[in-house]
Amino acid sequence: MSTKTLLVTGGAGFIGTNFVRHVLTERPTWCIINLDALTYAGNLANFQDLAPDPAARHQFVHGAIQDSGLLEQLFTEESFDAIVHFAAESHVDRSILGPESFVETNVVGTFRLLEASLKQWRSRGKLENFRFLHISTDEVYGSLGSEGYFTESTPYDPSSPYSASKAGSDHLVKAYFRTFALPAIITNCSNNFGPYQFPEKLIPLMILNLMEEKSLPVYGDGKNVRDWLYVIDHCDALIRVLEQGKPGETYNIGGGAERQNIEVVNLLCDLFDSRLDRSTKKASRRLIRFVTDRPGHDRRYAIDASKIRRELGWSPAHNFEEALEATVDWYVNNMDWVELVRSGEYRKWIEINYGERE
Repeated sequence: MSTKTLLVTGGAGFIGTNFVRHVLTERPTWCIINLDALTYAGNLANFQDLAPDPAARHQFVHGAIQDSGLLEQLFTEESFDAIVHFAAESHVDRSILGPESFVETNVVGTFRLLEASLKQWRSRGKLENFRFLHISTDEVYGSLGSEGYFTESTPYDPSSPYSASKAGSDHLVKAYFRTFALPAIITNCSNNFGPYQFPEKLIPLMILNLMEEKSLPVYGDGKNVRDWLYVIDHCDALIRVLEQGKPGETYNIGGGAERQNIEVVNLLCDLFDSRLDRSTKKASRRLIRFVTDRPGHDRRYAIDASKIRRELGWSPAHNFEEALEATVDWYVNNMDWVELVRSGEYRKWIEINYGERE
């Protein structure tokens, strides 16, 4: 197995954390430099259980991808075989309240990372095996009707400042491949869930509120549809793309598990009622509260992942319901982690978005 040194940006966030931990387990000869700004969703506690690594395969660097001076220092000190670019502002609701940071991180930050990567790649003789892997989202494609799926050729049609900023970063990555031949690959994934997800997102928010018997806020009529992808399956796909993906290509990564939001919430309610033996009178579905829908809320996302299945041999290994149960187990057994990330800022954000709406 070949030795690689990866720069992972946003490696202390939800998907980045799972990717770092997964790589350390599955690719024992790979080393990771983990660059993260540690904003509200980044957390070094995500790695506190890891045993000390005598080979120093995981090194953390605190900093932002917008910091061109820091990037120059990192790219001078290290010769990277791949850049795995997770770092992004990624929550739609936050982008509505404050879009500027999304443009700064997702567009400007990606540009500066591309510039640093291109400079090093050229200085090292344009190494054939170098990869710039840019992790994006299905939200850049906009909203689907009741039928059809997003493919890699679906025109971009972003609805929120978040998805528009991610679309902009995707276009920059494509331009650096086409203009400068930088060996870049883009992946667009569906909604992830699993361990270490910040509790403003639907599934962890519902799990934690169910544990405390708080109200379960659901936007609109709850019938918005998402294609759910277990984060461990996503990490497997990203390793496959790094090792076998073709530069200049885009690969859609989906879980093949379309569910309405209200279906997911009801399933979580039933899981908790079964585990805690809650009576019919105390059934958790009584906690569901429908709140005013957010502006520009896309109705349905669904990924056609046939390209990555056909060309790279990847498909999800986990059943949605079983992965959801495993996710519930993780949160129930890791409340110390939950309390660490429940900062005052998080509580204020919940109040602003859900506290005054019925």
